[in-house]
Amino acid sequence: MVVTAEVLRDKLLKELEAVHVEIEDTSPNRCAASFKALIVSCQFEGKPLLQRHRLVNGCLAAELKEIHAFEQKTLTPDQWEKQKSQ
Repeated sequence: MVVTAEVLRDKLLKELEAVHVEIEDTSPNRCAASFKALIVSCQFEGKPLLQRHRLVNGCLAAELKEIHAFEQKTLTPDQWEKQKSQ
């Protein structure tokens, strides 16, 4: 399985009903898959960070088997709006 930023983005948008997803391929020289993600979803409302990350990891369980490193930032829509205005 070839994991791309586009594949990850599409899956997160669909399965987490995310309102915004940014995926950056941070793979050095493309020798091992490495990604950085910003995910904004209403499903994160009222959930602590660990539960949010578990939601993302569950959504991408198959893909994470092929990824060397995955950094994620999970925000609610309200948190994202506040961050953008700063």
